[in-house]
Amino acid sequence: MIITVTPNPSIDRTQVLADPLGVGAVNRVISGTDQAGGKGVNVATVLHAAGEEVTSVVPTPDVGPFAELVGESQVPTKFMEYGVPARTNLTLVDADGVTTKINEPGPYSNGNALATRVSHLLDGATWLVLAGSLPPGYPDNWYATVTAEAHRHGVRVAVDTSGAPLTELVLAGASVADSTPDLIKPNTFELAEILGLTPAEAGSMEDAAGRGELDEVADAASQLVDRGFPAVVVSLGAAGALLATAEGSWFCPSPKVEAVSTVGAGDSTLAGYVLGDVRGLAPADRLALAVAHGSAAVTLPGTTLPIPEDLPHDLPTPRQTRRAS
Repeated sequence: MIITVTPNPSIDRTQVLADPLGVGAVNRVISGTDQAGGKGVNVATVLHAAGEEVTSVVPTPDVGPFAELVGESQVPTKFMEYGVPARTNLTLVDADGVTTKINEPGPYSNGNALATRVSHLLDGATWLVLAGSLPPGYPDNWYATVTAEAHRHGVRVAVDTSGAPLTELVLAGASVADSTPDLIKPNTFELAEILGLTPAEAGSMEDAAGRGELDEVADAASQLVDRGFPAVVVSLGAAGALLATAEGSWFCPSPKVEAVSTVGAGDSTLAGYVLGDVRGLAPADRLALAVAHGSAAVTLPGTTLPIPEDLPHDLPTPRQTRRAS
């Protein structure tokens, strides 16, 4: 069983515009959809479509618009009786394919009820995926605290977040080993933030990776491995992704595809990696499956997430960039 947790779920509203987005102008919509969203929800959706046993946990009630959308997806979901309504995130996709996201912060709550709910579900789980932003009221160390609790139950943990919760996760791991997740999936800018690098240095890492020069990003990811993170998957946009572990690092290029929407690509990448792990794949093959899912996601409109039939017939080929010293 894989459990995903989304502290700040959302109704993802996608509006497709007839023309390029005009700031300060009237923009006309030609189509629109609402879907149940949030990073953990998206990961659960991909895993469910792949046939894995998964449960999505959200701190929202089992009635209302969000619950209705979850019902349409048929993803097994645990709600909370006294939960708070989900926020609404707006995605604008204009005629040039440019995606603009406008995200609400989410309702205020303290996180204790959700942490307790998750703790009661951990027995028998293999992976716990904690993903997304934290809503107002949650302490920045919430992910670190829940990670430690999962490890006490023998459950592996993957975390995909950013900003203060991600920084706090790294700081907590320096003093409390159980709070370090088994997998994190930063992009280059989040990786730079953790390591105290500038946005310009983050952009340099991604540009270099696009040219096939991987030393910068491999060095940066390896620093997190040295700090106790067993696996670090760095998403590199259109270039692909890099995996760093104690055994070395691998790079997998992304297949050349026509991008329609980047929404959900990172979540699909994370789902693909966890899927590869539960299926017993070697590290390089997990990375290949992750990149295949991420690249498939960008070919789909709006917040549509990939199903197995959307994946490329042949998985991309990873290569080892360095071996353990």
